[in-house]
Amino acid sequence: MAELIESLINNAVSRNPGEPEFHQAVEEVVRSLEPVLERRPEYRKPKIVERMIEPDRIVQFRVSWLDDQGDVQINKGFRVEMNGAIGPYKGGLRFHPSVNLGILKFLAFEQVFKNSLTTLPMGGGKGGSDFDPKGKSDNEVMRFCQSFMTELARHIGPNTDVPAGDIGVGGREIGYLFGQYRRLRNEFTGVLTGKGLNWGGSLIRSEATGYGSVYMAANMLATRNETFEGKTCLVSGSGNVAQFTVEKLQQLGGKVVTLSDSSGFIYDPAGIDREKLEFVMDLKNIRRGRIKEYCDKFSGSEYTAVEQGRDHDPLWTIDGDCAFPSATQNEINEKDAQNLLDNKVYVVSEGANMPTTPEGMKLFEDAGILYAPGKAANAGGVAVSGLEMAQNSMRYSWTREEVDDRLQKIMKSIHDACLEAADTYGTKGNYVNGANIAGFLKVANAMMDHGVV
Repeated sequence: MAELIESLINNAVSRNPGEPEFHQAVEEVVRSLEPVLERRPEYRKPKIVERMIEPDRIVQFRVSWLDDQGDVQINKGFRVEMNGAIGPYKGGLRFHPSVNLGILKFLAFEQVFKNSLTTLPMGGGKGGSDFDPKGKSDNEVMRFCQSFMTELARHIGPNTDVPAGDIGVGGREIGYLFGQYRRLRNEFTGVLTGKGLNWGGSLIRSEATGYGSVYMAANMLATRNETFEGKTCLVSGSGNVAQFTVEKLQQLGGKVVTLSDSSGFIYDPAGIDREKLEFVMDLKNIRRGRIKEYCDKFSGSEYTAVEQGRDHDPLWTIDGDCAFPSATQNEINEKDAQNLLDNKVYVVSEGANMPTTPEGMKLFEDAGILYAPGKAANAGGVAVSGLEMAQNSMRYSWTREEVDDRLQKIMKSIHDACLEAADTYGTKGNYVNGANIAGFLKVANAMMDHGVV
């Protein structure tokens, strides 16, 4: 069996050169599946794992648009439709200079398992562009989004592929994208999620990823008869996920002391209360400023700038009980993970996608802490996207309380499914293995039912 596992990993690397994030995501999942493939040999001959690693479809296109000076700008656009065995492709669009095909394949691959875990009928996909919305005017963003959607529209639809937002794609961008889709197709349909509330959006959608990450951690704490009351929490990032992680932690009694952006991080030993969070939301969502301004506003807080070449992130050296990495992939390396463990952090719930390196993950798993990987912990966002799709299909809107109640139940179901799968396949309490196995089984069984397609 070990030989089969190594062969699957090596084959994925050789067939997808120069895509380290995708290799990392594949290796993590495949190693978790060893006991499944040992016990369920029927998955081997039809090559379910190999087919799951290979995307159903990849679309790449040029995006040409005019800036405010009338000059032509050119970006790359992508959509990776990874696996549609259990439903329409579902996953965000990311607009960021770092976007490339390898990163989108890693995100789409993770999305397959994440969507499977939600219990909702959604396949996995991801897309985006190397366009950077930062520093662009609203008109420039609009022209880019319209050009991007002009090509993407022919590949998506409510029963085919339903994109959402991700890094760099918020309510403004979703609005421009949806407007262009509606103009091109002459129909009003739930083809995008994260829409405005007055034109088909769902309550709790903006909050869902952050809230879900906290609900996952709360479920893990409950296994030890604990709550967030009185616990110090470290949160990275300062965007949508981080903001609503802080908000929910406040509501449940936790004290958040850190936030960050690409320039550095702030540490506020007094805790980030409601007033301070409102300042951060205005700073990041409206003024689009840097987190350093927090320290200019609130005395007693400290700012630490990013130092190039540093082998660790000092944010993760702050004393705390719980950590919520909510910024980007691989933000916690082996040294960061060790620093967290040395400081007695024993709950880690990943709001970002794959924010911990394999070496860091191994330290968390070996230490036996409560550690939920992103494909489980941050599934709340896509779960509420799925609920938005359901509301669009019914031409009906649920109340905030109804959506939040459904989100809490979905996160509890994800938590329990991870524990059950880990226990069934011999790694009791290992949420990483449990998430990978539980997510895999639903998709694999659907693929078996569909035949070789």
